[in-house]
Amino acid sequence: MKKEIKILGTGCPKCIKLAELTDQAAIELGIEYELEKVTDINDIISYGVMLTPALVVDGDVKVAGSVPSIDQIIEFLK
Repeated sequence: MKKEIKILGTGCPKCIKLAELTDQAAIELGIEYELEKVTDINDIISYGVMLTPALVVDGDVKVAGSVPSIDQIIEFLK
């Protein structure tokens, strides 16, 4: 089953780093996934997120306001 992964953020350096780490984690796990970057502030707020970057996996906000380690991201994706 393909994972739906979203990075919520305006394109700041932390948002870019989160996207890179998430991509790397998904590849390490060998999972099928689709990575989408959500940059529209109204779309971000619709997730209840006030601090970016945020990681959303299959519609569930896993982390907001910080960049987790790659090991944490792997756990979120499992």
